[in-house]
Amino acid sequence: MALHMWLTVVMTALLTVLPGGAGTASTAGGAGSAGGAGTAGAGCAGAGPDARCWPVAGPGVRGRPAVLRAFEPPATPYAAGHRGVDLRAGPGSVVRAAAPGEVTFAGKVAGTDVVVLRLDRPDASLRVTYEPVRGTVAVGTRLAAGEPLGVVTGSPVHCSPGCLHWGLLRGDVYLDPLTLLPPWLLRAGPSRLLPVFGAGRVSR
Repeated sequence: MALHMWLTVVMTALLTVLPGGAGTASTAGGAGSAGGAGTAGAGCAGAGPDARCWPVAGPGVRGRPAVLRAFEPPATPYAAGHRGVDLRAGPGSVVRAAAPGEVTFAGKVAGTDVVVLRLDRPDASLRVTYEPVRGTVAVGTRLAAGEPLGVVTGSPVHCSPGCLHWGLLRGDVYLDPLTLLPPWLLRAGPSRLLPVFGAGRVSR
């Protein structure tokens, strides 16, 4: 846990000073385009600039992955906490853009593979982080929600047997990445109609 906290602090500092478009990347997956419709199907909602997707596919309703650990904001910037959400995903799992944006970093931070996606917003202040993820698109690639950007590596630093640590930052402040998704996509099961208690019978 201490190692992961140290890694988070190092990554936050690095991302704060990196200009947009900096970093290194693998180009094995080729380039994408943010203007497209993205990868339609389970785990996604909406279309175009408002589209949102789970970053990894899971067995749940609407492609919902298992959430192994929720966001736990630290009391202070360097205090203990959980600066993101852990989603169950084994090594080799395809990782997708959660929203339209541009890949601004893909490389190693303190020995861990990290990909950063700057979201398409007027203020350009929101960045999504994915680790441990080896990038499969070049830095500068623009992606639509749902398009692949990398694969989960076998790094055992964070959780076992494997997961995606998914983060969201505004500047250098971590936010809950689940707030990117619409409520109905977050639900673990289908909506249910509950009985109405106290309703009187209609006499005939």
